[in-house]
Amino acid sequence: MSEISTKPYLLRAIYEWCTDNGFTPYLSVKVSGAVQVPMEFVRKGEIVLNIAFSATSGLKMDNDAISFKARFGGVSRDIYIPVRNVQAIFSSENGQGMVFDAIEDEPMSEPPPSEPSRPSIGLASVNVREEKPLIEVEKAEEIKESKETQKKSEKPSLKVIK
Repeated sequence: MSEISTKPYLLRAIYEWCTDNGFTPYLSVKVSGAVQVPMEFVRKGEIVLNIAFSATSGLKMDNDAISFKARFGGVSRDIYIPVRNVQAIFSSENGQGMVFDAIEDEPMSEPPPSEPSRPSIGLASVNVREEKPLIEVEKAEEIKESKETQKKSEKPSLKVIK
């Protein structure tokens, strides 16, 4: 029996942490043929999605995929994201979360592999203060600045700090 990846468990844990603290969880997703998202919102092969309870309907986070319904421009759409395509999960309010290694590019016509890949997990910067969570994707000030400067039609993006 093959070992199950830790990635889906970590995704669920960060999602729960965000909702418990009143934060808005977002997913950064690498778009490939296996991903079902509104393509008009994909930028540079990626899409960032709000997965908060208030923004989704029927959110299901399994070991293989994340699926839900969400409205885009007032139109309800079915969303399907294989876990291996998730690049990061983070809070929009403070940028704290977890970054994962991106999957390798694949042709758009190929189906996903039958067994899940074992992603290596990359952490952004680490904060050693006791009272704050340890993992930060981007400083809160940088996120606020980037939100203000982005055009209305653009979606937020992550900056991986190595």
